[in-house]
Amino acid sequence: MSPGPADPHEEGYAAFLFDLDGVVTNTAQLHAAAWKQLFDVYLAQRTNRRGKPYRAFEEEDYRRFIDGMPRYEGVRSFLKSRKISLPYGDPADPPDRETICGLGNRKNRFFQEQLADSGVEVFETSVAFIRELRRQGVKTALVSSSKNASAVLDAAGLKRIFDVRVDGLEAERLSLLGKPRPDTFLEAARRLETRPQHSVVIEDAIAGVAAGRAGGFGLVIGIDRTGVAAAMKAKGADIVVEDLAELELRPIPPIQNHQTADLLPDALSCTAGICALISRKRPAVFLDYDGTLTPIVARPELAILSADMRGILADLVSHCHVAIVSGRDRADVARLVGLDGLVYAGSHGFDISGPDGLHEEHEGASAFLSALDRAEALLRSEIGEIEGVLLERKKFAIAVHYRLVARRQITRIKRAAETAAERHGLRQTTGKKVFELRPDMAWDKGKAVLWLLSALDLESEDVVPLYIGDDDTDEDAFATLSGRGIGILVTNAARHTSAQYKLSDTQAVEQFLGSLSQKLARRG
Repeated sequence: MSPGPADPHEEGYAAFLFDLDGVVTNTAQLHAAAWKQLFDVYLAQRTNRRGKPYRAFEEEDYRRFIDGMPRYEGVRSFLKSRKISLPYGDPADPPDRETICGLGNRKNRFFQEQLADSGVEVFETSVAFIRELRRQGVKTALVSSSKNASAVLDAAGLKRIFDVRVDGLEAERLSLLGKPRPDTFLEAARRLETRPQHSVVIEDAIAGVAAGRAGGFGLVIGIDRTGVAAAMKAKGADIVVEDLAELELRPIPPIQNHQTADLLPDALSCTAGICALISRKRPAVFLDYDGTLTPIVARPELAILSADMRGILADLVSHCHVAIVSGRDRADVARLVGLDGLVYAGSHGFDISGPDGLHEEHEGASAFLSALDRAEALLRSEIGEIEGVLLERKKFAIAVHYRLVARRQITRIKRAAETAAERHGLRQTTGKKVFELRPDMAWDKGKAVLWLLSALDLESEDVVPLYIGDDDTDEDAFATLSGRGIGILVTNAARHTSAQYKLSDTQAVEQFLGSLSQKLARRG
């Protein structure tokens, strides 16, 4: 066994995603034989027609150009390696038609004939590994490029050992790109309601290993049955084994919803995988303002959106829904951003407005306005004279900024905020150098995002919510979207978080959003 940064029993992994051919079943040999039968005959026919000799199809061709790819992509990949160009054709093309699809359908006919003759051989050690995972309560998924996956599982009696199956037929139905793109693995993780970094990919194909790494999965294990360990490591395998029996599967600890941000994958390095998932669905982008779109500054009025960031937001909103979810007053953040077409959720989502007459004020929040007035008066009398303190009254909140306050005064300010909150029935929260008082209600940025998804008709499975924020108050949104969307924390600190990815600063946010906007623009 080749050591890697983690073993599957040393971390809490919520799910394992398996390839089929070469990992669970030994049908890879049947596939390889069917490909050889196809191309040996086709290349011989082409030689006879053109008088130009073509080198016979070899095992190395299968490993380099075909293994792990969807069928038609495998045809295209191999023919390109031999400088042969054919029209793509149509998936309904008959097997004797000289098109990419026709040759692919001919290969499938050969495979089905061999499957009927030989049956399905399974790797018993792999099946035992999967059954032990399920006994421990770990989720399992099958992710295969094969359109014959269901028939193979039926023949092997293994259909019930996977919670989710994303195969070639599903990929075609959902227009998912095949391996080495991560789309099918990401779709399986979404259906299992697990984060990629909390999941393990097990593959025997180099293209599959590359897909697992591109998707930002927590662990990628390669099974080397053909002497390609070095290539697997080069494509991102953390561990390479010859058989899953080499992995000792001790009890797997339960996954934690929180982890420290320094362990999160950087969203910029995973942009391709994130964009692949979003580009096949309808994205809905939610963004904090301070510390996310603009750097944290000494005073709130100095947080000015750059022209470049405003331009990226203007481009992005032409391709998808974009909402700014901020602790600022809604009118304030709308003025600072200065763009029509966006949704603005102010006061942590208590006050929302957007295009086409969208408007929502939490029905219970207005009852706290008098309490906020009294708390503001108390705070101004208790700490208003402290040098550097800034009391910012918003419609549904009071922010007590202490960034410019002498350290010796911070405890006094904290106690005053706690007293005002307790005396007037408010909820006190903390942020970056700020104490905040707001209505003591079961409402936060996470619930605001859920309300927006419903109000904007974005609750269907083809929608991927993406939330980027930097503050403790954004953790409610990260937790809410866990398992159904993507959370990205903007930080350089090793804090605990429910986000899935991180970005280092607002410049990284700008670069990420720019890449996302360009990807969506190319999709059209």
